[in-house]
Amino acid sequence: MEQTKDVKTFQKPPYLMIAVLFVGAFVAFLNNTLLNVALPSIMTAFDIKDYSTVQWLATGYMLVSGVLVPTSAYLITKFRTRPLFILSMAIFVIGTALASFAPSFSFLLAGRMIQAAGAATMAPILMNVMLISFPVEKRGQAMGMFGLVMVLAPAIGPTLSGWIVEHYDWSVLFKMILPIAVLSLLLAVWKLEDVLPNRDAKIDILSIVLSTIGFGGLLYGFSTASSAGWSAVEVWGTITVGAIGLAWFIIRQFRLEQPLLDLRIYTYPSYALASVVSMVLSVAMFSGMILTPAYVQSVRGIEPFEAGLMMLPGAIVMGIMSPITGKLFDRFGPRILAVVGLTITTLATIGLGYLEVDSTYLFIISVYTIRMLGISMVMMPIMTNGLNALPNRLNPHGTAMNNTAQQVAGAIGTAVLVTVFNSHTKTRAAEIAADMQANASSAVQPTAEQIAQAQAQVMQQAMLDGITYSFFVAAAVTVVALILALFIKRVDITKREDFTGAVQEKK
Repeated sequence: MEQTKDVKTFQKPPYLMIAVLFVGAFVAFLNNTLLNVALPSIMTAFDIKDYSTVQWLATGYMLVSGVLVPTSAYLITKFRTRPLFILSMAIFVIGTALASFAPSFSFLLAGRMIQAAGAATMAPILMNVMLISFPVEKRGQAMGMFGLVMVLAPAIGPTLSGWIVEHYDWSVLFKMILPIAVLSLLLAVWKLEDVLPNRDAKIDILSIVLSTIGFGGLLYGFSTASSAGWSAVEVWGTITVGAIGLAWFIIRQFRLEQPLLDLRIYTYPSYALASVVSMVLSVAMFSGMILTPAYVQSVRGIEPFEAGLMMLPGAIVMGIMSPITGKLFDRFGPRILAVVGLTITTLATIGLGYLEVDSTYLFIISVYTIRMLGISMVMMPIMTNGLNALPNRLNPHGTAMNNTAQQVAGAIGTAVLVTVFNSHTKTRAAEIAADMQANASSAVQPTAEQIAQAQAQVMQQAMLDGITYSFFVAAAVTVVALILALFIKRVDITKREDFTGAVQEKK
């Protein structure tokens, strides 16, 4: 029989320790989007001709994270909190240092991969510590603070990156994070304690292999679809292999006594519903983060830093609202927040579908910010309610599955909507060009300059139509989440299971 190792208990939440974990999780989430704006500068610095090559700095980071996150449940269950976080942060520091002083693109890519390996367990550790440090009836407020890190860090990444690249060398992006990561490591050595309960879990090597093939194949295939095209072998081939690997992985988890990722968490209806809503919402959120900058930069011609600034109010609103929605969740429950938040998100997404070539800055910023407000009201309350349905012993598996599902759903949703955008743009470009040619006077021959201007106008209008059409598709996706949210029920916390599975009556 499994033996649960003793774990330190607290009369009140260990706020200093949680703050140390927050710093580590913040830099990990920040790294997710920090390089997006800097990729052209890195191409110039290392004389890279192909954009798909430099894109591996972003795709590779996501792939490594997506592959390793499913193993976080095993690692958190098997190993003590303090050494696990210290090792993860040490790996992250090594990767950051390597990237900061990389003499070549190969070293930079290796540094990013090492960073991702270290960052993969940071957020799951923080989430699990917060779940066990706060009573169930106060988890909403606690998880709201976690949402502050999860949402704010990646949202400010492009703005910060744009400003740094405009004024400094790209390496400053890593040199800026390095001292923060080192500080977090030193604080962890000094103040971190073992909070999470452990037991002698066993690792199934085949499950790791299948997880890597399954999640890695899906993430890679859908992430490269927008650039390589759906007909490319590297896209449909890796998606097919990934789907087979994932199916095998799922079947195996149900047959193992100690699964790598315990998918029995989906036998808890509240968790299963929360997971589906979160995945659908991730599709809407990540696609919006791609389509809005595409409009601002490609259609309006606004510089990257200014474009990032336009997105900043939405990020700030999400950061402010995360702790507030946590308190509202503790008081009112998840359903009303989810319904109101998804209604706001749907209406704002429809509003973005009415963007014009000359839409005012105020309109763009306002509608985008309102959309982010709606998303901030839904994401963490839904996730918290789902995790509340699980016994403590399944918390590591619940948090690992949440992070993995959101990454995969975000990648798939973004790829599909970018494909919709590209397809509609090409169709509209052909239609607009045909209309212009039909209406043109055959007696007047246009100059080369006039032809170039006409082509630019055609592409500008076609891209605008493609983006707005994609926003209407995204709005339909949020409607699906809204319908599902109507079935959400607040988890009954009068009975709870402790780590070993025994039921505890709430006093």
